[in-house]
Amino acid sequence: MDFVMKQALGGEEEKDPDAQKKEEERQEALRQQEEERKAKHARMEAEREKVRQQIRDKYGLKKKEEKEAEEKAALEQPCEGSLTRPKKAIPAGCGDEEEEEEESILDTVLKYLPGPLQDMFKK
Repeated sequence: MDFVMKQALGGEEEKDPDAQKKEEERQEALRQQEEERKAKHARMEAEREKVRQQIRDKYGLKKKEEKEAEEKAALEQPCEGSLTRPKKAIPAGCGDEEEEEEESILDTVLKYLPGPLQDMFKK
């Protein structure tokens, strides 16, 4: 009854001398079970992946990561006529040279005029 009174009043408990050793063994057993569980799940996942790969090979499918990598590579390559391609230098004959363009239009119009009118405009 003296022992019960000490516990009730918050006194020290009597400790089992082998308690620490038992606790370490218990922790080790838990750790070992966890490792076995992880190994089992890794084996199962490897088997699943093997089956998945067989299905991909049979139907010509690609992994999600491979698809994403190909799409990313396709986006990085410049496409002909793409809105995002880098701008090129302005070719000769384009841009600020408006006078030459106006002269060429005038020459084109003059070709369709009768001979006497052509002479009049050329002067």
